Amino acid sequence: MTDTVIFDRVTFIGIGLIGSSLARVIKREGLANHITVTTRRQETLDKAIELGLCDAGTLDMAEAVKDADLVMVCTPMGAYAGIAEQIAGSLKPGTVISDVGSVKAPVFETLGPALPNHVHLVPGHPIAGTEHSGPESGFPELFKGLWTVLTPAKDVDADATARVKELWERSGALVEIMDAKHHDQVLAITSHLPHLIAYTIVGTANELGDDLQKEVIKFSASGFRDFTRIAASDPTMWRDIFLTNRDAVLEILGRFDEDLTELKRAIRRGDGDTMFDHFTRTRAIRRGVIDAGQQIPPAPANDTK
Repeated sequence: MTDTVIFDRVTFIGIGLIGSSLARVIKREGLANHITVTTRRQETLDKAIELGLCDAGTLDMAEAVKDADLVMVCTPMGAYAGIAEQIAGSLKPGTVISDVGSVKAPVFETLGPALPNHVHLVPGHPIAGTEHSGPESGFPELFKGLWTVLTPAKDVDADATARVKELWERSGALVEIMDAKHHDQVLAITSHLPHLIAYTIVGTANELGDDLQKEVIKFSASGFRDFTRIAASDPTMWRDIFLTNRDAVLEILGRFDEDLTELKRAIRRGDGDTMFDHFTRTRAIRRGVIDAGQQIPPAPANDTK
């Protein structure tokens, strides 16, 4: 192993936008000596091999992980329990298990219980993405300057956490270590609620009459275009996110509903002062996001299908 290598052998279970982007970084920076990819469908595996994302590929998940030093789970969260059952008996002592899911507390209820005691579970969430999916959609700059949150259990091996942290830092990410439940509460407002709203608004447009729907699409302003981009995200992934982070999302949705009711009341009453005050306060959040540099870099045109 060279000084740049963090894990000798890495296995990706699933290879969509996030997994393929990370695989590209690992290849480019020499962060592993060998990458194996395992997928559910042969065509996805063939595409990963064609793109040079791995050194070996197989549909046999147990075979894929047997020599791995790091197993990175990059599938929808609804598949986690089944994955844990399939790989548990093939993991060698000291293997680090991580993931890229958007909800963290349930990882300890799905992946965690089925894993053997001789491996180390370090869940993670790179807060990055686009509306595109599949191995061809990834690009190595995806994580640059953006946050990745790690939520290891308090008793997990410190070296395992440090190595996963280094992997993400070498991928260009900023890394924060956080309690899993706290992470889920934060992401309920910063990511999950906005996606739910986007799906709802675009769904409302879809229910309009044909003539009106055509005009909405033709004259889409930037706000509606942004909602359509978000609502184009992988429906399987987002179904699983809302199911696994149900309590936190419902709590935030309740608060949102109260604020929306206040704005509806202000519009009905012609209360411009209330609206102006609300809009002024919310502008500060946007300025804060920009100042923090938390904007997704555009994907290279030739990498995005």
